[in-house]
Amino acid sequence: MACFLVPTTEAIVTSVASKKLNAHVDESEASDLTIHFIKNMKTLNSMLLGGSALLMFEHLWHGEITPFFPFLTAASSPQQFAAMLKEMATVGLTMALFVTFVWVVMTLVTFKMQLPHTKVSEEVHS
Repeated sequence: MACFLVPTTEAIVTSVASKKLNAHVDESEASDLTIHFIKNMKTLNSMLLGGSALLMFEHLWHGEITPFFPFLTAASSPQQFAAMLKEMATVGLTMALFVTFVWVVMTLVTFKMQLPHTKVSEEVHS
């Protein structure tokens, strides 16, 4: 129905947060991991918006989105509207959290891969 609105909203919020954080991050005070997460927020936004666009197309294909007000067929009656809100709270939230979890894991893995190998070898040989 409207589950794609939750990841879309998260993408908008993280996009604004990313711009603000990039402008205000002090690289001398922030940790390397924090800087890595801030710089990779564009990837999170791309993942969220890409998935939302595919879901929007799927809902459009099935006639759940219309070009006239109220734009979502589920918003035409109170019963359908309640079902739509429930779907957004369950399915939409689950999708958004899962995509964010995958991004966090991906970002941590890439951070670990980019660590200089000299630190590890120096610690082992000391």
